[in-house]
Order: sequence, then C-alpha cells, then structure tokens
Amino acid sequence: MRASITSIRRFQPIKTPIRSKRRPSCSPASIGLLPHRRAHGITYSPRGPLSLSQGRLHHSALSARDEPTIYALSTASGRAAIAVIRISGPACRQIYEGLCPSKPLPKPRFAALRKLYAPHAAPSPATLLDSGALVLYFPAPNTVTGEDVLELHVHGGPAIVRAALAAIPQCASPAGILGATTAQLIRYAEPGEFTRRAFANNRMDLPQIESLGDTLSASTEQQRKLSVRGTTSSLSARYEHWRMHLLHARGELEALIDFSEDQHFDESPAQLCASVAAQVRNLTLPIETHIANAVRGELLRGGISVALLGAPNAGKSSLLNCIVGREAAIVSQEAGTTRDVVEVGVDLGGWLVKIGDVAGLRKAGVVGADTVGAVEQEGIKRAKQRALQSDVLIVVQDATTDTDPEVTETAKQCVEMGIHVVVAINKIDQVTSTSFQGLDLRERIQSVLSIPAERIFTISCKEATEASATMKDLGNIQAFLHGLLETFKAMTTALVPDSDPDPSIWQESLGATERQRVLLSECLSHLETFLVAVQGPSHSQATLRAPNHALHDPIIQAPDDYEGAVEVDIVVAAESLRLAADALARITGRGESGDVEEVLGVVFEKFCVGK
Repeated sequence: MRASITSIRRFQPIKTPIRSKRRPSCSPASIGLLPHRRAHGITYSPRGPLSLSQGRLHHSALSARDEPTIYALSTASGRAAIAVIRISGPACRQIYEGLCPSKPLPKPRFAALRKLYAPHAAPSPATLLDSGALVLYFPAPNTVTGEDVLELHVHGGPAIVRAALAAIPQCASPAGILGATTAQLIRYAEPGEFTRRAFANNRMDLPQIESLGDTLSASTEQQRKLSVRGTTSSLSARYEHWRMHLLHARGELEALIDFSEDQHFDESPAQLCASVAAQVRNLTLPIETHIANAVRGELLRGGISVALLGAPNAGKSSLLNCIVGREAAIVSQEAGTTRDVVEVGVDLGGWLVKIGDVAGLRKAGVVGADTVGAVEQEGIKRAKQRALQSDVLIVVQDATTDTDPEVTETAKQCVEMGIHVVVAINKIDQVTSTSFQGLDLRERIQSVLSIPAERIFTISCKEATEASATMKDLGNIQAFLHGLLETFKAMTTALVPDSDPDPSIWQESLGATERQRVLLSECLSHLETFLVAVQGPSHSQATLRAPNHALHDPIIQAPDDYEGAVEVDIVVAAESLRLAADALARITGRGESGDVEEVLGVVFEKFCVGK
C-alpha cells in the first residue's frame, strides 16, 4: 500500500526513521542509500548510521573517567583578599580528602569553612596551609565543565596561594590510579582547558565560548551589552533551527534521488524542487540580515575608527583634545604642526572609539608656505589614507575661511564609499553675528557633500576650553558629541527584516563574530548555488534531471504549467544543501550535515510509511 505525501506530512511528522517490520525494504542498503552515503564519507554501523557528533559524544562518555584532573588559579595572580582555585575532574574527592582529612565532603553547592593541610601528613600546625578556606563541591554533570568541580577560596596572599597550588598534585596516591603517574592524574590546566572540557561535555557551544571571551575583554558599556547577549544559547538555537530546515529540505531531495524510479509521487519532481527552493529563499533573507548585523557588531567589539580631516590650523587637534578631555595632541597657532597620524582610544558614551588626528590637507600657496615639503606631502598622503579607511569622518572646517578643495574632494570620496561624514564648523567665536555666514556655509557644505543637515555642527574649541564647570555647553561641544553618539548608534543598531517586526530577537545577531560571519557567508553562497541549480539564471521552461540508479532515461520532463522549471541535477542541488548545513554546523560545533538519521527520517517520513 502506498501512502500519499500529503497524508504522511499530516499524520506522521517524524524526525527519525520509523523502524517497522512492514518496511524491511526501506533499510539503507535496500533503497540504494548506502553507496550514496559512502560517497559523502559516512559509515553505517550494525545498529544504524552514526553521526560524527554522536561518535564524539560516545567517545567522550567512555573516556571521561580516564581524563586527568586539572586545576588552576581562577583569579588574577598577585596579592588579594581571596584567591579562587578551581579543580575539575574525577579526582576532586581525592584532592579534598588529601587537603581536608577527617572532614566530610561539603554538601553540593554549599560553602563550608575548612582548614587546608599538606597531604599525606598528620594534621598539625606545622602542616597547616590555610587556617580558613571556603570549599565548594559541584558534582557532575551540572557543572561548568560537566565534570566534578571543586573550588578552594583561600586567602589571597602569594605564599598561601603557592602552597595550596603545590599541594594539589600531591594528593594523588604514589602509585596513581589505574597505573598512571601522578603527573598524568592531576596536573595544572592548559590555557583554555576548562572551557574546552565544557564544550566537549555539551555545557557550552562555540558561540557561547566566543561571547565568554568578549565578556572577559569588554572595556566599554556597549561591549558589555554585546557580550552578555551572546552568553545565552539563543543564537546557537537559531543557527540550529536553520540547519534543521536545510536538513529537512535536503531529505526531500534525497527522497527524490532514491525513489524517483520506483515510487509514485503526488508531487512532480519539478513541483518538489520548487517547494524546496521556496523554503531556501525564505531562509536567505534572515541569513543576509545576520551577516549585515555581524559587521555592525564588529564596530562595537573592535571599536569605531574616526578620522579628523581638515585644512591646516582648522582646529583638528583642539577638537581632539576637547573630545578626549586631555592634551592628546599639540595645539599651536602655527599651521601644519601635525605631520603624522595621532591615534587616541577613548570610551565615548559607551562606544570604544579610535580617533585619528591627521595632517592638514592643502595645496601649495593656499595655506601656509608656497611649497609643500616632502615630509608634509607624506603627512597629507597618510591623512587621506586614514580618512578613506575610517568608519566615521569628522570634517573640521574653519568658519573664517572658505572650504578647501582638497578637503572637500576627500570628504566626497568618503561619502561615496559609504563612510559616515560629520562636519564641525569651528572658530565661530572669531566672527561676529553680522559677518558670520554660518547658515550659507552649512548649506554649501550640505549641498557639496550630500549629507543630512543634522550632521553639521557649529562649535568653538576655544570657548569650550575656557569654559568653567558652571557654564552650560559653551562652544556647543556637548551638542556636537551628542550628534556624534547618535551617528554611532545608527551605525550599530541591529537591522530588522520587514517580515519580522520584533527587533529584540535580532539584537543577538550583533554578537556574531568574524568567524561566524564568514561561515554564514559560506552557507549563503551554497544556498545561492542551490537556487541557481534549481531555478537557473532565468525562469525559462526546461526539464528536470534526476539521478538514475537503474540506468534508465535520466531526464524527467517538467509539466507544462510549471513556471521557472529548468534542467536540474538533483545530486548537485542536494550537495549544495549539505554544504550549507555543514557551514551552520561548524558555527556551533554541534552536529554535522551528515547526520544520516535525521536525513533518513525525512526520507522514511515521505515515502516509506505503510509500504
């Protein structure tokens, strides 16, 4: 008896193969899947297919008790009130019994006050290591590493910390356990080994580990927010959700490959490919959005590059000093005092900003001397390079002079490249209200650079420097900084697709790292390859090509009413989906696109039920 595809989808929504006595012909060998899967490097076990991830977890479970116990100082080295020593592994109880003889093990996850003694010696004042240490015991598997964890909160004196660290490996028995040596059983942890064991025991995935590194290195408020969002598993869950979608789509194509010769389809091959293509198209938009947000997140993680550009003596160095709040650059009435790029990093409103003060741009005879020396020429060259490589360009314009053509041309290039340009018209204190043509100057700058009017500000660095604490924003520097922060906010706000009105779930995509962005781009490339293979560069009428295991005619004619059908190599299309799912699997480090049981689940669900 044959079951229709519609009824199978409605009543048998399974994700794993259904094992039934009525379907002996649906085994991998009988349906021709075995040679096809071997081509992808997947081996079948007598009990069914075994994925790479399953094999890794199985190996981890068997060898957990053979792993050495590791320990390390979790707090910073040096003198402190308390130092935390973390121990992870099967010998935690043994270490506790060696350091705290005749004292019962503390209740799990409750702190207990204990005296620490040198192991293998009778407790006495001579063997006392620490008179008052807090000890916490965390039994596996619900620990940070998935193993037994023991924490010693000792006094933070360097001598006490050294003594406690030296005593831990001595807690192993002289002969060791299972014939191993002391160094093999209990040893100091390698860099990142606690985190590596947490990943191996499914306590953390790769995106969470990357966010943990960002959390430890966060120095600004925006970096803190970014790293905290990524410590949850929601980002990994989204990637896994996409991967399962691709696995299901691939399973439908695999079913077409293996059953195209002897199975009746309620859907034609062309319609099936069109359905799968529609699923893939719906997936490309959120992936593209994640890639774009990952680029925006890098601005939060690595810092926003800002360049100050202007003619000589326009006030670039003065504005830099006003922004950072200290004398970071030399300020002089002499034009051209800045020759090289002066880089300053600052926390500006929660954003990490790298500001570069560069040499003034000028032509010979326009400002200063009639000639431009070799050193100044090199400074101008570096100034242009720094401006074109920045994320934000601040054009400092002298209110008493007209715009410089060199500055205008460089700023226009930055606008064309998509760099955010902000203009600060400086020295408004040197012109009177009757002679100042600030409005006309603003309109000319806006017209030439084609930037919004809200990104053009009038300031006075001199008045801001001379202002006291009681004066309210003298020189308009605070208004300028507020506008600059609004620019930073617009650059780093998460993009939200029109199809999803909830922006909160897209904030997490800002935490995607460069590694994740590259893999997402790789996944998107394979999806585009799939769409080209299924739909072709044009939507002309053509035929569908299916694989032919029985060596019959490999061409399947598409129905006349199917729009957009092309000649399709189903094997190539399915391989593109496999590669796309594999890229997503490498982001989280969990699962493989070759998880054959998941793919076979779709195959059996669609075409083997009730056979």
